[in-house]
Amino acid sequence: MKTLHFFICCFFFVFCNAQDLELELFASGLNRPVNLKHAGDSRLFAAEQDGIIKIINSDGSVNSTPFLDIDTRVNSSGSEQGLLGLAFHPNYATNGYFFVNYINNSGNTVVSRFSRDSSNPSIADPNSELIILSFSQPFSNHNGGELQFGPDGYLYISSGDGGSGGDPQDNGQDLGTFLGKILRIDVNNSTTSNPYDIPADNPFVGTAGANEEIWAYGLRNPWKFSFDRSNGDIWIADVGQDAFEEINNAPGSAAGLNYGWRCYEGSATYNTTGCPSSSSLTFPVAEYGNHNIYCSITGGYRYRGSEFPNFNGLYFFADVCTQEVGFIEDVGGSWSMTFENFSGSLVAFGEDINGELYVASLGGNISKLIDASLTVDEQDLSNVSIYPNPTKGELTIDFSSINSSVSAEVSIYNIQGKAISTINKDADTVQKIDTSQLAKGIYILKINTSNNLQRVHKLVIN
Repeated sequence: MKTLHFFICCFFFVFCNAQDLELELFASGLNRPVNLKHAGDSRLFAAEQDGIIKIINSDGSVNSTPFLDIDTRVNSSGSEQGLLGLAFHPNYATNGYFFVNYINNSGNTVVSRFSRDSSNPSIADPNSELIILSFSQPFSNHNGGELQFGPDGYLYISSGDGGSGGDPQDNGQDLGTFLGKILRIDVNNSTTSNPYDIPADNPFVGTAGANEEIWAYGLRNPWKFSFDRSNGDIWIADVGQDAFEEINNAPGSAAGLNYGWRCYEGSATYNTTGCPSSSSLTFPVAEYGNHNIYCSITGGYRYRGSEFPNFNGLYFFADVCTQEVGFIEDVGGSWSMTFENFSGSLVAFGEDINGELYVASLGGNISKLIDASLTVDEQDLSNVSIYPNPTKGELTIDFSSINSSVSAEVSIYNIQGKAISTINKDADTVQKIDTSQLAKGIYILKINTSNNLQRVHKLVIN
């Protein structure tokens, strides 16, 4: 197995290990999960392609009652159709809003808002649908479908070029269509008569002939994209035609970028008829050739968790056909790429409340990305959930994954290593810690158990 050697200093705790990527089974029994998100707590929500969303609890158990079932509204007959995207409003805890992206029974894209049930937080109200945006799909493939809320609080939507092959309608370069784009809209005051607003700083506001919802264009099939929770950068994995799969990266504030399709596939020319100068295009930071083996990149996240410090800053992705997980690392200003072989059609990554990463396979398994170079003892506390992080006022630590007879001590240090406070775990499995007296900044949270296990966690106070 290829390993990557580098050093990470986390304040006064220094970690010097070569990471050893493994997938650890976390949950199973799902049906074609294609999207995986958290809602601001310790749970994960898996969107199944047929139109069902299920809750995965922090111990890996899956609720028998679906969170949402809109199967009758969803067309999943094609391999790239179905319920494709899921995103929870940044204020979900108070407003109960979440958004989905699906292909309807007419074969077209629908982005809708639903509401959590008012009396049961484990289910949603299927009758609460508010259609935000819809547009036609000329073919059954290349639907994109990812949804993400950016650091700016706006909803970002990915759309493929409309399908077929080679972008026959040149949708990627056409600013008059939603196809082949990343869209950016404001859904914070949605109503039936005004389902969304267009942010005033969208790059094509006031441009004749252009759809003002467009944030970026020149994409073929951006099946998955994400934002770096550390700096707000956007990462877009764009599925290639025949020769190259590509990974794009840009600052989250970079508006109006043209990623080049169909003029270029990756950094290679494809069809440059009527194309702008290459100097006006944004080329991928990394790409890999198909070579009749690779076929479809699944974008993931840049790791910003705390359990596996050797992963810090790596961008993880997968290829559906080769069943490999890949990662790229910035080495002296250029990106190096590594692949590791696993099993299952890996189609979606998810990031939990703490920044730990998971990957879903079409076969129904959800696995956690772990660093197997850590000792067993270090991993034993990996399922202790600490949220929200960043936090304000109150921090929650869920100890339900460890034996109830084990006692624990929680210590908080400032970045100089001075102990600020120490709290002993009480009889409750879920511990609430008051952080209202702590100044804004970065701290280190350390858990020590009576059976000599330890976990170190970066804590951000807002």
